[in-house]
Amino acid sequence: MKKILVILLFVSLFSCSVTDDTPRSQTEFLPIESVSMPDEFRRNHTHTINLVYYKPSSCHVYSGIYSTANANESIIAVVSQVYTNISDCQDVITEAEASFNFRPTTLGTHVFKFWHSEGDVNNTSQDTYLIYEIEVVE
Repeated sequence: MKKILVILLFVSLFSCSVTDDTPRSQTEFLPIESVSMPDEFRRNHTHTINLVYYKPSSCHVYSGIYSTANANESIIAVVSQVYTNISDCQDVITEAEASFNFRPTTLGTHVFKFWHSEGDVNNTSQDTYLIYEIEVVE
């Protein structure tokens, strides 16, 4: 009987906790406020594009750049991880910067659409973009 009590005591002292303190997060796009890039691109040269965006709280952590492209158009957004179970988040808007490289391979006009916001038009959700048309030259 003593062995069973010792085992139960041992198990209760070293058993797993029912509270889970693992940070939980969700992915969210953050609006791009401004863009800095060249007036034109040279084909087969790498160009840096700089972005300014705002983080709405201390629980928003930069996670990268989302990009989708076809031959002459790119859609760009800033990706953030938002930690949802951290109690000491501060709702302080801070300006942040990010950049990425672009290397055009075809001549002509390339259209960049930088995600700026999600708005409501006629009761439907509609994204708005900062749109730049940049010429790619030799």
